Amino acid sequence: MNIVEISPFKGNTMCIVLESGRRLYINKGIVTSHRLAVGSPVDDDYADSLERENDLRRAKERALYLLEGQDYSREELYRKLKASYAEDIADSVCDMMSELHLINDRKYAEKLCKHLSEVKCYGKYRIKQELCRRGIDKELAGEVMEEFLSEDDDSFVRLEHLVEVKYERYLTDRKGVEKVKNALLRRGYSYGEIREVLDLYDLDFDD
Repeated sequence: MNIVEISPFKGNTMCIVLESGRRLYINKGIVTSHRLAVGSPVDDDYADSLERENDLRRAKERALYLLEGQDYSREELYRKLKASYAEDIADSVCDMMSELHLINDRKYAEKLCKHLSEVKCYGKYRIKQELCRRGIDKELAGEVMEEFLSEDDDSFVRLEHLVEVKYERYLTDRKGVEKVKNALLRRGYSYGEIREVLDLYDLDFDD
């Protein structure tokens, strides 16, 4: 079957009408590169390949747009793209972004680990949870955390400062102490770490 009509659609998108009545909405650049014109033969397999190439182009543009605004792990970017495109398209575009060094899970995890520790003041359990939630492999998350926390780790100092600034005002009775403990547990600190920092305060309340 042949193309019976090619006309502008929206922006850089062209509408291609085949003899069967099938319509293809293809980027102008792809139309030009394939030298498509009225009368050009296009069977169903060729039409499918044109649509796939168009989706791949659009998904790549979407990925580049997303990465202009913030960093993503490969899995995060894949999820974003999969919401609008086929899984193989999303996977191929993620491969492209990796090859272009626009996504790198190790660098992303290192940056995120530093932010969660120093800015969010999360403990190591919450940090690992967040890394995994954002698509970082558990093994890689563990490696990055071990490297980060082993280099002049001052996590106790940060925890002490966190309690002083955010929670000290609650340390006036048993109920307040329990509230602080639960808040610190949610932030990813262990019972041992919490006990150690609270030992700095006089918390022997009389019944």
